Amino acid sequence: MKTIEHFYSADLDWVENLAHQFGGKVEGNFIIVPEDIQTGTRYFLQCQDGIVAYYIDVEYKKNLHLIQKNTNPNFVGYYYNLTEGEAIVSTHNFVYDVSRWQYNLSVIDGTLESDYHVTKGSKTFALVIFIRKDIIESYAKQHDIVFPNINQLIDPAKNTIVRFDRMSSDSFHILNDLRKKKVGGPIFDLNLTGTVHLLISNYLKKIASKRIIIQTVNQDDLKSIIATQTYLIENIFEQFPSIKFLAEKANMSESKFKNLFNKITGTSPNAFFSQNKLLLAKELLEKKQLSISQISDKLNFTNNSYFASKFKEHFGLSPKSFVRDL
Repeated sequence: MKTIEHFYSADLDWVENLAHQFGGKVEGNFIIVPEDIQTGTRYFLQCQDGIVAYYIDVEYKKNLHLIQKNTNPNFVGYYYNLTEGEAIVSTHNFVYDVSRWQYNLSVIDGTLESDYHVTKGSKTFALVIFIRKDIIESYAKQHDIVFPNINQLIDPAKNTIVRFDRMSSDSFHILNDLRKKKVGGPIFDLNLTGTVHLLISNYLKKIASKRIIIQTVNQDDLKSIIATQTYLIENIFEQFPSIKFLAEKANMSESKFKNLFNKITGTSPNAFFSQNKLLLAKELLEKKQLSISQISDKLNFTNNSYFASKFKEHFGLSPKSFVRDL
């Protein structure tokens, strides 16, 4: 495994260092990485003052461990990651599997250290956007996106911006359209800049429409919340444990636990458990090895009717219709 220790920021001071860590070089807007590590494209662009895009479309030839330790934490990274293969993000001695929980959008404050592990043979198509925190405020005002507490949101003394999320279908299609373009040159740069602005606008509108929890998050809190997520996933075939049990497991009060869980995942612990139970049900139906009734029993739904109603609520069609359409 090759280990790379690096940093990011909302300007381009990280580019030469990252290329050097890879044993590569910078040519124009491309980071050239030796082919025994990866094949494909790494491209960067300063979209405007305080906003940088980092475009990645590569296949890994080695197991990689990238350790991010930022020297200037006054930014937020939006990581749109469509990896095919095994990729995980970890921080402070805990790990979460991006593909398993289908988190393909991570929003991580520059104050937080994080690691990225990817296995040989994995293919990554990703667009990372680094935006300076003060730009978030001016950007929201410019696009008429109302945050009643924007000053607190970007104040590191009062709030840590962190979210493990799923990108919207609109964002997914925007990224796929970008991937069809030939990388490099003024036309691609124009498309990349437009994509970055669309993604920022879409995401800010999404979070502005929900209750925003203003709270600082340290590495230990983050570790505890992800540990409870891991526990829920590992016990996905059981019934949901109580909030009291999970809060005690996280060594937090119930109110702090619920707030932090919602802040980091955008949903409640119960909803997180239910959504992942339904995602697993969908996978089991696709394998066609168990009947609808057997899957309902296996995943501890109250009864078949309840399972069918929750499945339709989540996926837009009943389990029977889903199987028929496979």
